[in-house]
Formats: sequence, structure tokens, C-alpha cells
Amino acid sequence: MSTVTSVARDGRSGLADDRRAADLDGDPTTDRILGAAYEQLLAFGLRRSSIEDIAKRAGLARVTVYRRFGSKDELIREVLLREGRRVFAEVDAAVASFDEAEDQLVEGFVAILRTARSHPLLQRLLTTEAEVAVPSLTTHGAPVVALGREYLAGHLLTAQEQGRLGAADVRAVAEVLVRLTLSFLLTPESVIPLATDDDARAFAHAFVLPALLLPTAPTS
Repeated sequence: MSTVTSVARDGRSGLADDRRAADLDGDPTTDRILGAAYEQLLAFGLRRSSIEDIAKRAGLARVTVYRRFGSKDELIREVLLREGRRVFAEVDAAVASFDEAEDQLVEGFVAILRTARSHPLLQRLLTTEAEVAVPSLTTHGAPVVALGREYLAGHLLTAQEQGRLGAADVRAVAEVLVRLTLSFLLTPESVIPLATDDDARAFAHAFVLPALLLPTAPTS
């Protein structure tokens, strides 16, 4: 199992991740290590980055890194999970000023597509280590889909509870949006114009909302 896949798998355990993040956040040395690891991965990728390289970049002893992260895989996992939290925070910020659930869906689609397309580390891995990154987002992509689905479904469920969203199947809606975004991210060539935020917004209004927010049929 690749590091990228194990990151996505472990990222679904929300309480465990929250506790781990709380343990790591606010520690200057840990932040320094994570920052150095991010820069090392960005410069050299997964395979050519070692604990020794990261420690040197951070200006720390190797044993200091190992005290906080027991292995290279654990360190990379925390780097990628931190980046995932940053992406989700950007999406949250993009939709925060909108009250209607439909507007939040549209702007969330726009934000996640823009953020993923412009994320330096993700694009680096897709470009130079596609044999690792692409399977983790496609044939072995169920954990990634689950991670995105549960994040988005939580927002949609809140909108339902507040009376801002009708009787949609929020987990199904969330999964379709995640799969759709992954498809456009991995195969950007399309007859559908999506080069700009306005393009993505028009697409979401025309196709995402009508398809995903149909009333749920009553059960007999």
C-alpha cells in the first residue's frame, strides 16, 4: 500500500486525526519538521526524500525527527493530512459568506477544483510520480473518495438540519461531487469549459445543482 493511499485511509478516522492534530499543533519544532518535510517533498518527491534529508533541511538532528515521527511514512502522512486540512479550510472560507445551501455547493465546487489544481505538492506528485499518485485517486481511490465525501456530507447535513437544504441524500450528493471533481482534476482536457472560476461556477449551476438536488422520491 502506498503512503498516499494509507494517508487517505487513516484520514477517515476523524477523532483519531483530531487528537493527533491537537498533539502536533502549536509545537514549534514539529511545525519546523512538517514545513521542512513539505519543502523536501515538493523539491524531490516521495522516493527521493529521506528522514535524513528532512532533518538536515529543518536544521535538526535526525533523532529529533524520529522522536516526533516514528518513520518516514508517518511523517509524510502528517504532511499530507495537514495539507488536506488546509484545503478544507480554504473551501470553508470560500463558502462562509453564502447562506443558501445551493450557493455553498456551487462555490465549494469552484473552490475545491481551483485549490486542487493549484496545490503545488499535489500537482508535483501527479506530474512526476503519477505511478504513485494516480492509482491512489482512481483504482485504489475509495479512501480518498470517502474522506472527501464525509467532509462534504457533514456540511450538507448541517444545512439540512438548519432547514436550508431539502430531502437530498447528502452522502450520495457528496460522493458524486467528489468523484466529479476527481475526474476533472485527473483528466482536465474536456469539451466543457472549466478553465476559470466563472466557467466552473456556470457548470455547477447548469449541471451539478439540477442533478444533485432533485427531491427525494417518497418511500412506500
